[in-house]
Amino acid sequence: MPSSLVIAGRPFRSRLILGTGKFSSNEKMRDALDASGAEMVTVALRRADLSGKHDPSANILDAIDSKRYLLLANTSGAMNAEEAVRLTRIAAGAGLPRWVKLEIHPDPRYLLPDPVETLKAAEILVKEGFTVLPYINADPVLALRLQDAGCATVMPLGSPIGSNRGIETRAQIEIIIEQARVPVVVDAGLGAPSQAAEAMEMGADAVLVNTAIAVAPDPARMARAFKAAVEAGREAFEIGLPPARRTAEATSPLTGFLKS
Repeated sequence: MPSSLVIAGRPFRSRLILGTGKFSSNEKMRDALDASGAEMVTVALRRADLSGKHDPSANILDAIDSKRYLLLANTSGAMNAEEAVRLTRIAAGAGLPRWVKLEIHPDPRYLLPDPVETLKAAEILVKEGFTVLPYINADPVLALRLQDAGCATVMPLGSPIGSNRGIETRAQIEIIIEQARVPVVVDAGLGAPSQAAEAMEMGADAVLVNTAIAVAPDPARMARAFKAAVEAGREAFEIGLPPARRTAEATSPLTGFLKS
């Protein structure tokens, strides 16, 4: 059997993490979550009603079964470390798990993460006892610094958020995986199941997908496709892929009786 994903001592059968943004309805989101087999989902705090009043315009939390899925608070929209830390504390105060996808991107056009502010926020939140999963550029040096700070994973981007361009940072992610002491989650830019499989075949421990599933004509069916791709990619990695060769090698070599 394939090995389990373990983050901060907690095992997960699924290596597919889902985001909950961009779905046309909460019903389609629930169907996709169910079809994906995911056990962890991210929730953007700016879309969540943390007041306990069950605001119908911000009822994303009411649509997710917190007993079935680990809710990973997402600080998307935070412009700096101070905002990210404040959002995380509010989420914990409202009763959400003390797990956070730390996401700080001040540039609204490309949504690229701020490395300086991310490290600063991570150091604060880890000291406060949060399980921190930081979203970063595919920067091997920063990945090591975040591991040293006590982060539970590192989450390098494959390409910009929502771009569906796949893994454009392959060489850097390979270095991050080689040096990692914590799980590596490829996050952002995965637009096709084949791209998720590629990440898993590289040795990534998990992938996070949102846009490609949420905007699909049939989100639940696309979620099943990503589930199968992640499982296949991980299985292939654990078995061991054959090395690439520059020359051909016959699959059915000539035997002696054909030469007589």
